Amino acid sequence: MAQSTRQKFTRVWLSLREPPAVQKGVAMAPQPLAHPDVVLNLALAVIASSTAPLLLMNGDLTVIAASNSFCHAFQIDPASVPGRALRSIGLGEWNLPQLMSLLKSTAAGFAEVEGYEIDLHREGMASRRLVLNAEKLDYGSPESIRLLISVSDVTDARLAEKLKDDLLKEKAVLLQELQHRVANSLQIIASVLMQSARKVQSEETKGHLRDAHDRVMSVASLQQQLATSSLTDVELRPYFTALCESIGASMIRDHNQLTLDVNVDDSTIAADVSVSLGLIVTELVINALKHAFPGDRSGKIKVDHKSHGPNWTLSVTDNGVGMPADAANAKPGLGTSIVHALTAQLRATIKVADAHPGTAVSIVYAQIAAVRSPEPAVRAV
Repeated sequence: MAQSTRQKFTRVWLSLREPPAVQKGVAMAPQPLAHPDVVLNLALAVIASSTAPLLLMNGDLTVIAASNSFCHAFQIDPASVPGRALRSIGLGEWNLPQLMSLLKSTAAGFAEVEGYEIDLHREGMASRRLVLNAEKLDYGSPESIRLLISVSDVTDARLAEKLKDDLLKEKAVLLQELQHRVANSLQIIASVLMQSARKVQSEETKGHLRDAHDRVMSVASLQQQLATSSLTDVELRPYFTALCESIGASMIRDHNQLTLDVNVDDSTIAADVSVSLGLIVTELVINALKHAFPGDRSGKIKVDHKSHGPNWTLSVTDNGVGMPADAANAKPGLGTSIVHALTAQLRATIKVADAHPGTAVSIVYAQIAAVRSPEPAVRAV
């Protein structure tokens, strides 16, 4: 009886031990795969409930399942889809030879369908632009080939893009027409001012009219250069060169006596900044032409621009008579006010220095600017 008790106790003790597969520090034995029907049913449920249009097909392009969203989007009876070839679903609108060839190549592992666009034509309905992606599924069974196809309808998006492009083209045409009209108007104004200057007797009035004519012509040249430039960026070298050529043509009578040189690096700036810089150059060059070379004095004016990363310096230098002794106390003219206003708008500073001989006016922009000192005077225009 004692032996029987011991045997019973041994059996109970063994039954309380942890199974070897789950003992601490021992890996679990691999579990058997779920039944194929369970896996298939799960996949079908996922596809059917997808909000994106999806198709699951086998290697011969027979549809196994379609998402409800696919059937709804293309007005197909969900019950009629499973078991049918892709080319025969609906009214045969999916029977596109090139698409069929690509899908068969994908099923064979020879190709990939990514972002493939087709036009789906259905009788009595508007065509739709579709983007298809197809992927061969790998789930450990080489005998059973499965393809998952996703479909995106981009018809509305493409129409919106086309509408946007058409609006941009229309805007460009209107802008070109506006620029043409502005150029013509400036030329007319300049001609009227010059005719008026020739008719008046007062030298003071004649001088004011000529000054106005010169400024209008400079603005016209500025507008012409910007009209031929990009709406976003402007190359400064050709821009300043053409601007100074225009100013010289209208204000320098003898180019052997006065020269206007441009020394500009390869900087490219935004169009709105280029407008301010062009106006500053115009005013400073006009200022130098009016005041630096009295009595038909010969000389040179130099426009220079250098950039250092985000920082830049624009300078207009002449070798004329230099600044008058009482320049600091002189009342600023219109040109000086324009230069100061534009410089402040650019958040830059004005520096005036003696060029020995002549005067150098610099517009300096620095992202990290020191405390600004009072701006020096510029010759009154």
